[in-house]
Amino acid sequence: MAWEWFHRLGSPRWFYHKTGAWLPWLALASLVLLAVGSAWGLGFAPQDAKQGNSYRIIYIHVPAAFLALAGYYIMAVSGAIGLIWKMKLSFVVMRAAAPIGAALTFIALFTGALWGKPTWGTYWVWDARITSMLILLLLYIGVLALSRAFSREQVGDRACALLALVGTVNIPIIYKSVDWWFTLHQPASIKLTQSNSIDPSMFYPLLTMIAGFYCFYAWTLIAHTRSLVLQREWRTQWVQQALGEGS
Repeated sequence: MAWEWFHRLGSPRWFYHKTGAWLPWLALASLVLLAVGSAWGLGFAPQDAKQGNSYRIIYIHVPAAFLALAGYYIMAVSGAIGLIWKMKLSFVVMRAAAPIGAALTFIALFTGALWGKPTWGTYWVWDARITSMLILLLLYIGVLALSRAFSREQVGDRACALLALVGTVNIPIIYKSVDWWFTLHQPASIKLTQSNSIDPSMFYPLLTMIAGFYCFYAWTLIAHTRSLVLQREWRTQWVQQALGEGS
């Protein structure tokens, strides 16, 4: 059953028809979680003892950074599935994930710069964590550039997948950069194997924002994938029927 479901998921037609009903629920979940999390974090969470109110940017910065990293794995794994099992849909997911991941990485870098000014006295330092995040942005941009560099989609798909896979070496470097090198960037406040170093009154709204960002990411990824599926499969009869029913 799992193998059959895996192959069904690889069908652009099955994916398009199956996921249409998911989008409204993901959009609603994103809206509710982000509204609650932002109001909770910006309006009701207490001030930080050392940073005052400037720390509140974590409610955008941290979720964006989380999804930038997780999204790269999604892009790379999708590319790997396409290379190994020749699934067209996985390449489409890979391409759809690239601009979303690039936008989230930019948001993480931008909000980090805004946070760095009152904390470190400067918007930018060549810190290990920040520099490796910049490399992540360049990798996303590289995948986007390769996706438009080839006239044949199949060649572009393979080139993007290979670059995405090579770039995965940067993800553990980002995670461990604050442990491996002397860095201005603070260590992780949210830990899976140890107790969190952030107070619950600040942690719960942050957790809500992270959940909201994950729902938003899933929503945008599925919506963008559906759009790219229609572009790739526009000659097929099922797409003509789907577009006819939607008009």
